[in-house]
Amino acid sequence: GQTHNVNADDAASAVAAALGAHKLIFLTDVEGWLRDPQDDASLISEASVDEVEAALEGVDGGMRPKLQACLDAIGGGVSSAHIVDGRVAHSILLELFTDKGYGTKIRRSR
Repeated sequence: GQTHNVNADDAASAVAAALGAHKLIFLTDVEGWLRDPQDDASLISEASVDEVEAALEGVDGGMRPKLQACLDAIGGGVSSAHIVDGRVAHSILLELFTDKGYGTKIRRSR
């Protein structure tokens, strides 16, 4: 066989779309998408596809491909994509089972 270098976020978004997933959750080492990457208090808790597309060019570092993977998943039929801090214990449970959610939710534009 051959080895391939595949971005894990791209692979996850493609699998979620192919499976018809309702929700895709990405774990990362920050609280979510931050307006200012140096300020944890600048968390964007929810954004639409249109808002992400408008801001994407100005996003630097590892968050840009993660946001693009969110857009790709939603474009492929996934209802929402979430960026959650994997360093926090039970962060997935907080996202799944609380009204407020956790991290950043990317949703379809209305």
